[in-house]
Amino acid sequence: MSENRKPLLGFVGKLPSGTALGNSGKTHCPLCMGLFQAPRLLPCLHTVCTTCLEQLEPFSVVDIRGGESDTSSEGPLFQELEAHSLQPQIGILCPVCDAQVDLPRGGVKALTVDHLAMNDVMLESLRGEGQGLVCDLCSDREVEKRCQTCKANLCHFCCQAHRRQKKTAHHTMVDLKGYSRVGKAILCPAHPAEELRLFCELCDRPVCRDCVVGEHREHPCDFTGNVIHKHGDSVRELLRGTQPRVEALEAALAQIPETQRALQERVEAVAADVHTFSEGYIRAIEEHRDKLLKQLEDIRVQKENALQLQKAQLEQLLADMRTGVEFTEHLLTSGSDLEILITKGVVVERLTKLNQVEYSACPGVDSRIRFSPHKKAGRCRGYEVYDLHRAREKQTASFTLFCKDAAGESMGRGGDDIRVTVVPNDKKDSPVRTVVQDNKDGTYSISYTPKEPGIYTVLVCIKERHVQGSPFTVTVRKRHRSHTGVFHCCTFCSSGGQKTARCACGGTMPGGYLGCGHGHKGHPGRPHWSCCGKFTEKSECTWASGPSSARSLLRTVAL
Repeated sequence: MSENRKPLLGFVGKLPSGTALGNSGKTHCPLCMGLFQAPRLLPCLHTVCTTCLEQLEPFSVVDIRGGESDTSSEGPLFQELEAHSLQPQIGILCPVCDAQVDLPRGGVKALTVDHLAMNDVMLESLRGEGQGLVCDLCSDREVEKRCQTCKANLCHFCCQAHRRQKKTAHHTMVDLKGYSRVGKAILCPAHPAEELRLFCELCDRPVCRDCVVGEHREHPCDFTGNVIHKHGDSVRELLRGTQPRVEALEAALAQIPETQRALQERVEAVAADVHTFSEGYIRAIEEHRDKLLKQLEDIRVQKENALQLQKAQLEQLLADMRTGVEFTEHLLTSGSDLEILITKGVVVERLTKLNQVEYSACPGVDSRIRFSPHKKAGRCRGYEVYDLHRAREKQTASFTLFCKDAAGESMGRGGDDIRVTVVPNDKKDSPVRTVVQDNKDGTYSISYTPKEPGIYTVLVCIKERHVQGSPFTVTVRKRHRSHTGVFHCCTFCSSGGQKTARCACGGTMPGGYLGCGHGHKGHPGRPHWSCCGKFTEKSECTWASGPSSARSLLRTVAL
């Protein structure tokens, strides 16, 4: 095993002339807004100072692991297994994206160190925008040179002394200006005197020489320069698979405003139709007009809320995707071999999880709203009024026929030849099967089951003569959809405090709660359905379930 120090193209080297070294997004903590101090990389690929993370309020999560237990077992053995299946886990929320971070046993200090951010901070200091970069040996003067062999930043005095000593006289000294690597050597946490130069393939982590002869004895190990090509290519391949998903998310998100504009245009057009048609009915129709406009507004609010929720979820997923892609690109272009190998596990896990998230590339609702002035909706103050859209498809509808004599009295008997025909207007050759029941008292119960929504003509004849008003027109609407959720005040109350319970209103609570709660972010402030977010208890569910649903595996966000 020989050490090969040939750099991997695209990972290390000099920066182009005129390129700014570092920026506030890569060198400053999002919490304290200062330069990073011992930065830690979170699983969501956001970097925060160690002290800032330690100041966050942790919360406890009970993680249920292991196989299925035999619930029919009894006695101490079952109780002992049940007790061991509940493992308490301490977690925090990322201060940038609000993602849940499960802390390892060592707490915040056991999270991955972001050496790439530390290098960017040193570059920022070298430019003079920070507190200044001092010599690694005397810790007194500003640096001028860097020893490539020792990986130490030296001032002018220490550089001269470095060149006069026999052991270090042959070391390569370079000017720091224009170089992107100024960080110190990364030392082994188990053996602080040794530098991490090797990589254990079995344990999938960098190790030092003492680790190879100790804990990692007989493990397949090689120098980092020899294995970076294989592991770097795997991360690069995963990045290539993630980048198209960012473009697809951007395209899907771009459709939302277009649909919102089309929806608003249709709402305005339908509102204009309603106003124009109702002018001739003066006071009577004004009452019904207000009712129609209220229905139209309810439809708009429902569709707008659904689009807004989908937009918020797509924006959250896109932000997570962009963070993953930008961090990985920055890591692959600016990180050293060792930094890439250190953060590879976190990056691969995050990108893989993001690539598994399902989302709808099309808007969850459309802009179709229709006002039908030829469909009667009864009378208002003695005038005929019309509706925004009455039988339901695939549901039995019925009406009763009353037979009276010439004096207007009930016949009081049955036995008449009643013929009822129900025909869809667009399919005259496909009549609907009807059932006529003679009640033997001069009334007849007629029932039928339309198969599709649309306009139907109902012909009612007695002894081959149409009854008064026949033929009739019936509007068949789509089948009523019942609510699949619960009508509650908030998710916390209806679920008994379950953290994984969600609500269609989009509300969330601190501490990892995915559902809404009184007074917290996204709660609508009144009772609503958990499945679709509607505020009316006796209403039709408007949630579109299935693979095209916008919720999928996305994290619930507030509108």
